[in-house]
Amino acid sequence: MTNKKNDKDLTFKLGDLIRPDGRQPDQIREIKITRPFQKHAEGSVLVEMGDTKVVCSASVEERVPPWLRGTGQGWITAEYGMLPRSTQNRLNRETVIKTAGRTYEIQRLIGRAMRAVVDTTALGERTFYLDCDVIQADGGTRTAAINGAFIALVDALRKVKDQKRIRKIPVEDYLAAVSIGIVDRQTLLDLCYIEDSQADVDMTVVMTGSGRLVEIQAGGEGTTFSQEDLSRLIEEGSKGIKKIVKWQKEILGELR
Repeated sequence: MTNKKNDKDLTFKLGDLIRPDGRQPDQIREIKITRPFQKHAEGSVLVEMGDTKVVCSASVEERVPPWLRGTGQGWITAEYGMLPRSTQNRLNRETVIKTAGRTYEIQRLIGRAMRAVVDTTALGERTFYLDCDVIQADGGTRTAAINGAFIALVDALRKVKDQKRIRKIPVEDYLAAVSIGIVDRQTLLDLCYIEDSQADVDMTVVMTGSGRLVEIQAGGEGTTFSQEDLSRLIEEGSKGIKKIVKWQKEILGELR
């Protein structure tokens, strides 16, 4: 992986508000989905946000972690990873393992986000595993993983309900995520890698379809930002979330 601040081959200027891929500052990348994508998974999708592509699968096992045994409650957890040639330069498999801190952070984020909109007490004592594998990375891999994993999870829940293993689809709201940042003093929605590599402020927003915040991850890359900046980023991010939720509704329909 290249260093964010020293990758001079990726520099660009925003003088005319023209982004590397031609989008407007408040425009999200085109989203595509292939569904189902894998034969054996209860739910699976290939989600594409621009040039970022993530395979998300949902698998069901009739058991729960030890601390939930006997409670009647289910669990949702996630695993995330990047394939060796998902980036411009090949990632050594051992290197990927050594960067486990980032990997664990992202997969915990995915799991927390899903559990925020699912009534796990209605799952019975079973676990839904969400595997998110990045096959091509161009920024926003964690947000694409969340957006795709949500669809895979709903598909898996519907299949389990059809098999009469659960009585209802216990999803209480839609769920989506988007990145947003400040690059060259401009607020940009849904950053591609070139933009992310030069961002002064980088944020991930996870939100429900009804507009409630699930999680915000934000940081300054060698700079600080004000509370006004934070509010503006959240506001612009929520606009992107609404567009993604609209896309999810077109795919999934009612959550039932």
